[in-house]
Amino acid sequence: MTDSSTQGIKTVLHPVTDLAKAKAVYAALLGVEPVADAPYYVGFDAAGQHIGLVPRGGPQDMASPVTYWHVADIEAKLAEVTAAGATVKEPAHDVGGGRLVATFTDPDGNVLGVLQDS
Repeated sequence: MTDSSTQGIKTVLHPVTDLAKAKAVYAALLGVEPVADAPYYVGFDAAGQHIGLVPRGGPQDMASPVTYWHVADIEAKLAEVTAAGATVKEPAHDVGGGRLVATFTDPDGNVLGVLQDS
């Protein structure tokens, strides 16, 4: 195994059916206002984590929350997890500002994410 440890789970995205209602609940829970507030995404930064709300699961068609482990090299990490038995669900792609994200499934079908900031 290579030295490709993660930087921890710093991002969790939650699919929501009603963005306005969910935004109010998460703002109350986290005690902060959103740092990103758009019809397609609402994001909060709290205690070193980013919590995102994605209406109707977004283009990823998320059915449950997805945790994102931050990594230094997303392609190396994807190669490592697929060699260990994972299956890439969504290949690495830029979501803006040089941020790369990808998702994969573990052998039980759980969706996990990796994220690389440039």
